[in-house]
Amino acid sequence: MFNGFSVTGSSLELLKIGEQGIIQFCNTQDENLLNQVISLGLTPGTYFTVEQQFPNVVINLRQGRVMISNEIARNIYVRIVNR
Repeated sequence: MFNGFSVTGSSLELLKIGEQGIIQFCNTQDENLLNQVISLGLTPGTYFTVEQQFPNVVINLRQGRVMISNEIARNIYVRIVNR
């Protein structure tokens, strides 16, 4: 019998408005992209809520809002937090 499943991790790009998560890692070898992620304060353990997905991703952090390009959001992997 199929009991279903739940997704606990994802690329930030795939989260929906209102979903919450914790940043786990950035999956890139591009140093420029990695430096952008770090300069935005998006380090492992950062808790956030998705506020917007188009045209760019906007997330709400404890210290304020951050707008992220889709390219950056595609490379950030997160653990989804159940409400």
